[in-house]
Amino acid sequence: MSTPDVPGSVLPPGLPDPAALARMASEFFAALPGASATGGVPFPSNVQPAGLSLPPGLSGPATPAAVPFGALPPGANVAPTSPQSAANAGASLPALVPHAQAPNGVPDHVLAAAPGFDGRLGSHALGVPEAHAANVPTPAQSSPGGQALPAVPGSHSAFYFLGEPAAAPSGLPGRGDVALPAVEDRVTPQSFGLPGADDLRALLQSDRRAPAAPTAATPGNFYFVDAASPRGEPASAALPQASASAHPAFDVHAIRRDFPILQERVNGRPLVWFDNAATTQKPQAVIDRLAHFYAHENSNIHRAAHELAARATDAYEGAREIVRRFIGAGSVEEIIFVRGCTEGINLVAKSWGAKNIGPGDEIIVSHLEHHANIVPWQQLAAEKGARIRVIPVDDSGQVLLEDYQRLLNDRTKIVSVTQVSNALGTVVPVKQIIDMAHRAGALALIDGAQSVSHMRVDVRALDADFFIFSGHKIFGPTGIGAVYGKREVLEDMPPWQGGGNMISDVTFERTVYHGPPTRFEAGTGNIADAVGLGAALEYVERIGIENIGRYEHSLLEYATHHMKPIPGVKLIGTATDKASVLSFVLAGYTTEEVGKALNHEGIAVRTGHHCAQPILRRFGLETTVRPSLAFYNTCEEVDRMVAVVRRLSGTRR
Repeated sequence: MSTPDVPGSVLPPGLPDPAALARMASEFFAALPGASATGGVPFPSNVQPAGLSLPPGLSGPATPAAVPFGALPPGANVAPTSPQSAANAGASLPALVPHAQAPNGVPDHVLAAAPGFDGRLGSHALGVPEAHAANVPTPAQSSPGGQALPAVPGSHSAFYFLGEPAAAPSGLPGRGDVALPAVEDRVTPQSFGLPGADDLRALLQSDRRAPAAPTAATPGNFYFVDAASPRGEPASAALPQASASAHPAFDVHAIRRDFPILQERVNGRPLVWFDNAATTQKPQAVIDRLAHFYAHENSNIHRAAHELAARATDAYEGAREIVRRFIGAGSVEEIIFVRGCTEGINLVAKSWGAKNIGPGDEIIVSHLEHHANIVPWQQLAAEKGARIRVIPVDDSGQVLLEDYQRLLNDRTKIVSVTQVSNALGTVVPVKQIIDMAHRAGALALIDGAQSVSHMRVDVRALDADFFIFSGHKIFGPTGIGAVYGKREVLEDMPPWQGGGNMISDVTFERTVYHGPPTRFEAGTGNIADAVGLGAALEYVERIGIENIGRYEHSLLEYATHHMKPIPGVKLIGTATDKASVLSFVLAGYTTEEVGKALNHEGIAVRTGHHCAQPILRRFGLETTVRPSLAFYNTCEEVDRMVAVVRRLSGTRR
């Protein structure tokens, strides 16, 4: 049967009526093996679909080569046909913009447009009855080694739109044993000019490492990954490879997105957290780790025989290993979990100090110390009849090493100093202080609460006998901290608390204690927060402590540069080497008034004596305003603070 050459022309005389052709097509598809009344693609019940028209005297669907009057021409169906407002018309444009050809070489709209010629007989040929295609057996596949692979349900065709049994109702009749015709008659990928299953399998088994043209993209790949270098090597081999320990480029805005609390608003303004020396905010990774522990691992640790105890023990001891690695300790047995830096110093004073300090002995601290590094030693000295000596500081807030040298003598038993002042930000030369203490025969303890989040700490390089820090100062939970002690020192220390977990054997006559670190962890520890601390340290490791230090140093210089010229502002602590603390007072205002004005603008700073009254009194003060910075703060936030202080300065009494 020939078709008209001119669309819309009258069919030659003698051809079957179009309605008869429709009936014949329906009978043909119904007779296919596996077809049923409910399977396959039904022929339209209205032989002349609504909206189409044929020349007078004809009826039935349009013929493949004829465009009926009122029907859409080929390709017109790619434009939107559903009602939409003019304002939304642009939403459809991206799909119509010319772009790279698909890797399979098929024009964008060929498969979508082909069935769109409503009423064509050919449009129903594209939808072969699914029951038939699903029942055609799939040729056995072979693995590269020659072994037969089991047939995968739904894998009769490499293309999802051809004969997927999963798309047909499972209850279709004819899904059992079906007599198949001798000749393969189902629609195949080749029907659309696509590669068949054998072609795809050959492509998958080919060597993907073969170099492509230097500037051309091979189908399914990216030219900048797999393209060859000018020497014929893969481009990836020609590019410099980052080491596994390398850190991504520092992006403060990306980092800020890790801290959900930074999205808070205070007094209608975005929160600016400049109280990091008091406590740091927590990244989502730490919050999620705590939630995971309580949802999946919560149990007491050690000794129990059940699964959750094993999980909790692994998590807790895994956190101990993270702490060891982070500060460069030699063994996990040198890491003791405590509630924080204050408890850690008390542990040393009441365990090592109780055994080794006697009447007339001397304990050296610096003028910069937090109360937590003063009071425990005072209590010990009062109990033992010992004496506390203090390293003085200069007008910038830096310790005077010459005066320290004169304090050392054969009665000095321990030197306990901070690495970074919480009130002034001064970075203390602790390596020199430790070496000088050791030459005098004394031990050295370093309070790392304010240093561990700003700079690299290596306890073995420092040769510290004790190093102590708090988790909440380094983006971890509150209520957790760690004590590092040299193994030989810890083994000689008695326990300072008694109870479960720290004992090996108990009778009414005597108790045998575990060795370090368990000896110093009586009772149920803060398991979840220890795990959270480990997550916080891993987060810092991923960013890189050196990256953090560089950024914070620049931020502190920026803040100092803009705060110093403001009339009435006096900076307290101007040592050359400082961490991210900017203490100041403003003439005409109490520190509390300045703090309230900043809080009104959503800016959180600490005001008061900062638990470091001796050093503030060294400068004739009782309180200061103390903005303290972290690596998630920005210059824009500094500008907001500077603007408030300038406004106050301009209206001061």
